Amino acid sequence: MTAAEATQDRLITPLAGGLIVVVGVFAFCALLVLFTYASALETGNDGAGHALSKSAIGFSGLAEGLKDLGEPVLISRHHLPRGRHAGLYVLTPPLNAADRDVTPMGFQGPVLVVLPKWIVGRDPKHRGWVASGFPAPAAPFGSQSLIAKANPARRVGASRPVLTAVGGPFAAGQIFAFGQTDSLQSMDLRTWKGWTPVLTDERGATILAKAPWGPAYLLSDPDLLDNQGLKDLTTFSSAVALVNGLRAENGPAIFDVTLNGLGHSRSALNLMFDPPFLAVTLCLAAAAALAGVQAFCRFGPARRETRALAHGKEALADNTATLARMAGKETAMGEPYAALTRDLAARAVGAPRTLTGEALTAFLDRLGARRGAADTLGVLTVMARTAPDRSRLLSVAKRLYRWRVEMSGEG
Repeated sequence: MTAAEATQDRLITPLAGGLIVVVGVFAFCALLVLFTYASALETGNDGAGHALSKSAIGFSGLAEGLKDLGEPVLISRHHLPRGRHAGLYVLTPPLNAADRDVTPMGFQGPVLVVLPKWIVGRDPKHRGWVASGFPAPAAPFGSQSLIAKANPARRVGASRPVLTAVGGPFAAGQIFAFGQTDSLQSMDLRTWKGWTPVLTDERGATILAKAPWGPAYLLSDPDLLDNQGLKDLTTFSSAVALVNGLRAENGPAIFDVTLNGLGHSRSALNLMFDPPFLAVTLCLAAAAALAGVQAFCRFGPARRETRALAHGKEALADNTATLARMAGKETAMGEPYAALTRDLAARAVGAPRTLTGEALTAFLDRLGARRGAADTLGVLTVMARTAPDRSRLLSVAKRLYRWRVEMSGEG
């Protein structure tokens, strides 16, 4: 069979297989990253009433406008660290939110809660837009809902409200003029024990109220801050002045979107892709890549397969050495090895057979001195007998072997 025919018979070529593996690994990693940051990648432009929405009832205009004016702005998708108090935490709950759902999420500074107002439908022609709606009645949402507890009252038709400060952080008598507002919504403080008015309209109705237990404020009409209200420059100027007046220590305006279903929490996957743990993830990825390369490309010469149980003298010697090591008798073999070396050297140099023991050792040392041997057999024998460990014994054995080669001239 030719090489071309062999290539045609393959189900897949090595190049194609490698490309499939690379594409598969890349796709898996991309899916993992997208799954980790899916909620953070959402634009939030869903037409609802929050700071990421560009619809008429959204508050993205206020957030972007504050940024353009150089004011610090944050969009909060998770709980803030406890102890933070600088800035203003803005909550824009949906219509079905209960009063117990509106919490400062760990923030200990000023909090502004904006009451919902409109029931709207999605515009089928424009994503993120809403169709014309109507003010929401409180009854369908239950007595525990925030809007029901506020018991809102609404003006008939459009008006250009002028609000007056009667307390709180604003100077008494400070005026906030707004542009045209449909069905201005006010609140009934009789159901809010201890709450006091901060801003009232021309008729004395409460538009902004302050809680008795801290710097928490409730704004009755979202049109004073949302996108459809900010189309009027008068409303925009007053909305910026209102937010800046409530901010503490010149901190950021923090717009919460967790109440609107756009929050996300930290997880193990987030830690994998965020510093400082990102370095560990990159090291693991590099190690996996090197393992993959090693699987496809051999490093160094190929190893020949060997028998599990080797034959011959070498295997017998290895097994004997292993048994001696396991029995802890290695150091006891030093003196017998020195005696074996002496006998082999004596045979090689033709020493008299009548000489044995120390006499033979002395004879070989005299002969070695005449031949210029580096060591003497007597000293090496003592060192082999007293070697304390394996490494010292191995060093003496090498010197004994070198001495025997010098005596016999085998090298």
